[in-house]
Amino acid sequence: MTTISQDSINKALWNACDTFRGTVSADTYKDFILTTLFLKYISDVWQDHYDQYVAQHGDEPELIEEMMKSERFVLPRDASFYALYDRRYEPGNGERIDQALHAIEEANGTKLKDAGKSVFQDISFNTDKLGEEKQKNDILRHLLEDFAKPELNLKPSRVGSLDVIGNAYEYLIKHFAASGGQKAGEFYTPPEISDLIAELLDPQPGDIICDPACGSGSLLMKCGRKVIANHDSKEYALFGQEAIGSTWSLAKMNMFLHGEDNHKIEWGDTIRNPKLLDKNGDLMLFDIVTANPPFSLDKWGHDDAENDKFSRFRRGVPPKTKGDYA
Repeated sequence: MTTISQDSINKALWNACDTFRGTVSADTYKDFILTTLFLKYISDVWQDHYDQYVAQHGDEPELIEEMMKSERFVLPRDASFYALYDRRYEPGNGERIDQALHAIEEANGTKLKDAGKSVFQDISFNTDKLGEEKQKNDILRHLLEDFAKPELNLKPSRVGSLDVIGNAYEYLIKHFAASGGQKAGEFYTPPEISDLIAELLDPQPGDIICDPACGSGSLLMKCGRKVIANHDSKEYALFGQEAIGSTWSLAKMNMFLHGEDNHKIEWGDTIRNPKLLDKNGDLMLFDIVTANPPFSLDKWGHDDAENDKFSRFRRGVPPKTKGDYA
């Protein structure tokens, strides 16, 4: 099987967005595209590993099912992309996709959850945003067909390194940021900037690294990658917090797609409700803090800052219009 270039995957993904263009805004459909990419990738990895076990042990479904339970990720059979694709002409695509995502969450314990919040909580394919039932079903059928194209066969035996998928994810986030204008800064830092920041911070093995406004998590992951590249070590831990629910979901999926298992990403407003606490309920301390905070945000919690229970503003409360100072 021939391997594939990053460019051809990126191009096929961007073409898949055509299913939505003119029907729903990019701000809405980005969640559908990124979530479908996630679902397709884990389905392809699962199938690839399943096929390898069949090649090694022969067609022994019960034995192989048992072996598959020790995979990094569990994929219930009915929740796979291909199970959804096979039923794409039936009514109820939106409901089936939502059920599949829920089943995946349940089967994987804490991997797709943090403090009770689940990654797909803010994402529903069974939404009126896609129009009435028939139109919605047609749009989602086209989406499934776009991702079933040979160019988007994401099996590791075909695409090689995991980063091909992580990179595709970053590529889409970058494009959505470009088309989303100012709002996009909430979930995206240009890679050149995050590369430079990671270079300047020079994280070391054993470092505990935090981004209190982590967006889709790329800045945090760049720091982790620096430790691997410079020291050939995966001894580091990534901590983040993100206020916007759907962007927090992106960060969790992004971490998973990049193979970053040693992370904790919390959902909530870092200033009003810091969640990165130690076992005594005090603020955690970190070796490195990196952030691209929301600049000049005026609704950052100025009124409550003076009475902050962690005394974070004991040296003075920043101006009302300067959320980044806070």
